Amino acid sequence: MPETRYTKDHEWVRLDGTTATVGITDYAQQALGDLVFVDLPEPGRTVAAGDTCAVVESVKAASDIFAPVAGHVAAVNAAIVDDPSLVNRDPAGEGWFFRLEGVTADPSALMDEAAYKAFLETL
Repeated sequence: MPETRYTKDHEWVRLDGTTATVGITDYAQQALGDLVFVDLPEPGRTVAAGDTCAVVESVKAASDIFAPVAGHVAAVNAAIVDDPSLVNRDPAGEGWFFRLEGVTADPSALMDEAAYKAFLETL
């Protein structure tokens, strides 16, 4: 079963072997408000952990989305480009942003769900 981890920038990453699916957390989509635009990375692009990979714009602000782990962009979710509100409706499911292949990240470097919830309480 894929393991979901979180960053302090409010991205989630679902690790399944050497594949990682990346999105933003419910906290992030609520803070941003109604999304109106999403710009995703080009498939084939190689990213390092911490690289800016995508941009979201809402009625409130624009925000960068960072790669939580290194890898090659294998797929992007075109559905959220056509309908950015999908991220607001289902941020941890159908509202995913991109998939990375060739990931060799150590999941312990990212927060598990309990640690992320504890982090949110400090904000």
